[in-house]
Amino acid sequence: MHEFDVLIIGSGAAGLSLALRIDPGMQVAVLSKGGLDAGSTAWAQGGISAVIDEEDSIDQHMADTMDTGAGLCDESAVYQAVVQGKDMVRWLTDLGINFTREKSADGKSYLHLTREGGHTQRRVVHAADATGRAIQNSLIRNIANKENIRIFEQHITIDLITTHKLCDNPKPGFENHCVGAYVLDTVNHRVETFRARHVVLATGGASKVYLYTSNPDGSSGDGIAMAWRAGCRVANMEFMQFHPTCLYHPSAKSYLITESVRGEGGKLLLPDGSEFMHEFDSRGVLAPRDIVARAIDHKMKRLGIDCVYLDISHKPGTFIKQHFPNVYARCLKSGYDMCKEPVPVVPAAHYTCGGVMTDLHGRTDVRYLYAIGETTHTGLHGANRMASNSLLECLVFASATSHEINSDRSPESLDLEIPAWDESRVTEPDEEVVVAHNWDELRRFMWDYVGIVRTTKRLQRAKRRVDLLISEIDEYYSNFRVNGDLIELRNITLVADIIIKSALSRKESRGLHYTLDYPYTDDALGHTDTILDPGTESSAQKPDAWLPEANPQTALFSR
Repeated sequence: MHEFDVLIIGSGAAGLSLALRIDPGMQVAVLSKGGLDAGSTAWAQGGISAVIDEEDSIDQHMADTMDTGAGLCDESAVYQAVVQGKDMVRWLTDLGINFTREKSADGKSYLHLTREGGHTQRRVVHAADATGRAIQNSLIRNIANKENIRIFEQHITIDLITTHKLCDNPKPGFENHCVGAYVLDTVNHRVETFRARHVVLATGGASKVYLYTSNPDGSSGDGIAMAWRAGCRVANMEFMQFHPTCLYHPSAKSYLITESVRGEGGKLLLPDGSEFMHEFDSRGVLAPRDIVARAIDHKMKRLGIDCVYLDISHKPGTFIKQHFPNVYARCLKSGYDMCKEPVPVVPAAHYTCGGVMTDLHGRTDVRYLYAIGETTHTGLHGANRMASNSLLECLVFASATSHEINSDRSPESLDLEIPAWDESRVTEPDEEVVVAHNWDELRRFMWDYVGIVRTTKRLQRAKRRVDLLISEIDEYYSNFRVNGDLIELRNITLVADIIIKSALSRKESRGLHYTLDYPYTDDALGHTDTILDPGTESSAQKPDAWLPEANPQTALFSR
């Protein structure tokens, strides 16, 4: 039994920045299911959006965020994030991060700001093209100096421990509290119990549910699945963002090419060298990601091509190597010289815009359980996340959650004994191929049926398949000793089911959710989130929304 004041599950920008902000008098445990640098944060290339330029404003950043969010952003969440952007950049600078700077004509140094899709101003602060890596490394260095923080690497959380789970028949009105978690030490192959007064989910998103993704293997929706099983509502899971430009190469299926390449003048081309984004949006290559990804997907399917091309070779080679050193090196390793030729790209699953419902202090439906970062639905992103608002979200809401935890030192005493993990009635897995096969089947039908463009028939096919998988996995989980692959498979299959249910319930096309059966946006649903409740399995959406008949292709890129 491990006992801590605060248990943080996840070691990316959200989890580590929260740990650094917890009062030094409180004992903190941070769980990382791999190494500390194995999460999605280190893969973030772009930067952090913040209002710094004198020509920019809080109002404009908010307007851009809400326009990209296609009518579903919560204005209070957007304001809380945007207004603190400059302070977050200053905080990171104080931690030792060297953001990219340039010198003015009079020799003064200033932050270089780039521009990405959806932004009307240059407001993206970055460290070359590896901002996430710079942030992750700095957070890790600073964590090492904190005596009250203990890191547990190679520890994957199996499930949360709540009072409702400990009490077979909780009395009506008995509030559900989170008191800890069961955790698998994957090095020593043993299950440990962590008890804590405050538990925080900072586990990232669920992009691994798709066959092709820009995310690392750990993006398996663990926090969302655990929160659901604990009794938390989940919202807007139909809005899965596909990044438009991942390198198309057999050995680089997960390598993202930062949106800043387009922000600095990169063009999207068809194989014949012609540009096409102007056909779909007046903003061209700087349209929001949902529009660019659908445009690429549309052209690939219509023309029967394997990819499109991203070209910035018209810029000076020194400019490209200075601003995109890591992207340049990675593309060169794959045989493409960005300075001389276009680079082949395709869309891939990138970001989970929905998640565990929280308030603006990170609180969930279960007391003393918090959630921050990509695993949450705060209302910031709405139906589509604007570029470089993700790292901003991690930092801002981690800060807000730290204030909540630091001010609540004495959760109600719960005299409940937490039993040790019981493996007395399970055996070693007999056929690991079952887990591997289910992983592959799930990711393939999610890509085919619940991808960038959807139909009701495809979603129904996916629902039938996921129901069978859930039944098989539950039986397997009940009979065999757990391991990391089984834990992740159990979680991602549950999240896939939530995504499919959410997509079926939204009878319109909005932001990242486009369906050929309802190709237009319905203003009546403009401020309606898709909220699923594990207690009722019901949705907040209307059962059927009337939409006029339309040619699906003409509506494909409309809002």
